[in-house]
Amino acid sequence: MQGKTTQQENHRETADPFTWKQRVEIFLLSFLGWLLVWLIGSTLRCQVEGWDNFQESKRRKRPIVYCFWHNQILSASHFWRFKDIVVITSQHFDGEVIAGIIRRLGYGSARGSSRRGSVKALLQLRRCIEQGKDVAFTADGPTGPAYQVKAGPVWLSRRTGAAILPFHIEPKDYWALKSWDGFRIPKPFSRALVKIGRPLRVSSEQDEESGMAQLQSEMDRIRHESESYWKEGTSL
Repeated sequence: MQGKTTQQENHRETADPFTWKQRVEIFLLSFLGWLLVWLIGSTLRCQVEGWDNFQESKRRKRPIVYCFWHNQILSASHFWRFKDIVVITSQHFDGEVIAGIIRRLGYGSARGSSRRGSVKALLQLRRCIEQGKDVAFTADGPTGPAYQVKAGPVWLSRRTGAAILPFHIEPKDYWALKSWDGFRIPKPFSRALVKIGRPLRVSSEQDEESGMAQLQSEMDRIRHESESYWKEGTSL
């Protein structure tokens, strides 16, 4: 009886949760999403500040935990493409679409979200770091509140010794969706400021709360400096 139950559980874990129609929709939506990211991202004229912070992190030859705000996913996905970075995507339909988009941009995915499978996804990211791979986090995602750091990046840094590299991408011209994060779609051929913050390391002796405060402070700093660089975006 126990063996039969285990087989049923394994079957549920390995069975495809999507119908063939959903699979077709996922393929089409992920292709269109990739096309949108590529067409817009390839036209942006990026000015980078703090590139030496990225180079410093790379010189140490240790994995990096990239950290940014949820509303900058489109710009960030294109800017850091094809660097073999692993990110969390949800286990639901929308997550499958996003996974299809980022695979085309050279990213790996750890499946999970803050609502389901978050521990599993964090453990997957920890294994990736231990294997020498970089990972990335939307610090306030996937449900917000906007611009409020959550514990995931700090948890990983404390347990692996990886540096957290905060960055902010501020397009000069963009549309902002009416979502919890004001998701930004840069206007084609817009100029954009990419501001890379100071790398942060949270030691195993440091408590999580102080590590989050440290990360929040640095991400707030680069956001405020970036936002003052251009005029405000246009709402959609």
